[in-house]
Amino acid sequence: MKRITWRKHHKWFGLLFCFFMLMFCWSGIVLNHREAVADINVSRKWLPAGYRFDAWNGGLLRGTLRYTDKDSVVHILAYGAAGIWRTDTAASAFADFNEGLPQGADYRSMKGIVQTPDGTLYAAGQFGLYRHDGTAWIEIPLPLDEGERLSDITVRGDTLVVAGRSYLYLSTSPHAGFRKIQVKVPDGYEPRVTLFRTVWMLHSGELFGTAGKLVVDAVAVVLVLLCLTGLAYWLLPKDMRRRHRHGRHTEGEARWTRLSLLWHDKLGRTTIILTLLVAVTGWCLRPPAMIPLALTKTPALPGTSLDSPNLWHDKLRMVRYDDMCGDWLLSTSEGFYSLASPDAVPVKVEETPPVSVMGLNVWQKDKQGNWLVGSFSGLFVWDRQQGRVTDYFTGEEAEDTAGPPFGKFAVSGYSADFKGKECVVEYYEGTDALAQPGELSTQPMSLWNFALEVHSGRVFIGSVATYVFVFLVGGGCVWCLWTGYRVRKGNKQ
Repeated sequence: MKRITWRKHHKWFGLLFCFFMLMFCWSGIVLNHREAVADINVSRKWLPAGYRFDAWNGGLLRGTLRYTDKDSVVHILAYGAAGIWRTDTAASAFADFNEGLPQGADYRSMKGIVQTPDGTLYAAGQFGLYRHDGTAWIEIPLPLDEGERLSDITVRGDTLVVAGRSYLYLSTSPHAGFRKIQVKVPDGYEPRVTLFRTVWMLHSGELFGTAGKLVVDAVAVVLVLLCLTGLAYWLLPKDMRRRHRHGRHTEGEARWTRLSLLWHDKLGRTTIILTLLVAVTGWCLRPPAMIPLALTKTPALPGTSLDSPNLWHDKLRMVRYDDMCGDWLLSTSEGFYSLASPDAVPVKVEETPPVSVMGLNVWQKDKQGNWLVGSFSGLFVWDRQQGRVTDYFTGEEAEDTAGPPFGKFAVSGYSADFKGKECVVEYYEGTDALAQPGELSTQPMSLWNFALEVHSGRVFIGSVATYVFVFLVGGGCVWCLWTGYRVRKGNKQ
């Protein structure tokens, strides 16, 4: 193309996508520092109506625990994205049961609750483990690595097991402390990671640890400055012409116009490789570019965060004990594994239910002793002894393949603890089997989750953004950067 065409493309693509570029930048910085902003909430009252909880959707109800208190009264604890709420078996009223938990919505995202044989309640939030002392929750210290998040909790007899994303943590009665367990490597296991995971971590900078994230933060600041100086260079001449028509001086505007162009040019040229790298890798994280990346596995890049001595780094999801088969089951991003004990060598389990890449949300026994396995790929009944998996809704036999990210029923929760009610909760539609109290609809959203909605575009155009927003807007931002480079390259030639 001619230089004037490159210039027009750069100008109009820049003006069109400037707002979204600014949104990408600030939200990206927030996403890079989750724990630093975990205490900050955003009121759902100020968000589009679709962000309010309705019929227990949006992960509000992940599961329930039926328990008996010290006075022999039976209660139900409902837990999920907005903490813990106590009710009775008829779900007649719900009371806040979050006393003692941190105020940040991120801290109150509960992954599971169990009751040990001595009657003590334990709750696993993604950032910490808590024990209820009868009046409030008390945080229990765990030997967590930096960045480790909890994903599940289970109990078998007096053995309490907490699953992190990379390690298991085991405690036996009287539960005075927890032992950190690095899951052993299965025989014949070849550690590999998807290209999608590699590109994801490259986009955030996490691939190179904290230093990498700070570099990407700096790139975001550069992109903000490019947007602001570009806007200034476009707006100031218009103001100069207006002031000139009214006989006013324009020296100040002229100076700022020159400075805006100078800094826009220098910043753009000196950082073009980094800005394009961040923009292109971000564009690759949504369909259609993400599909081949998700299907391709390679060895971890040496010297990066993915090259961990723990081959299960960020791969563990949930853990259960199977009484009928007499073994521990471990759900991972690599599939299901059987262990004779948490310290034993895992063995890959064949003929397993489909699971979404987002991981499991439901994993418990039904009345027949079969496993109910639910994720965004659907809900399945797993008869391990017969080696049979059927679709919960249709009764048809399920294929032993990786589940799609979102199936026909994106299952986010389940409960069979209420009288005469079996509640299967769908992420978008919720459930009509259980009435949701009105006060829960506007429970706060964490700033991190809000930033994720902004970064993905869902806050602007809804769930369809998952498939089109980043592809279109991200592509436009990439083109704006490239045309800007071509304009300056043409000038130097």
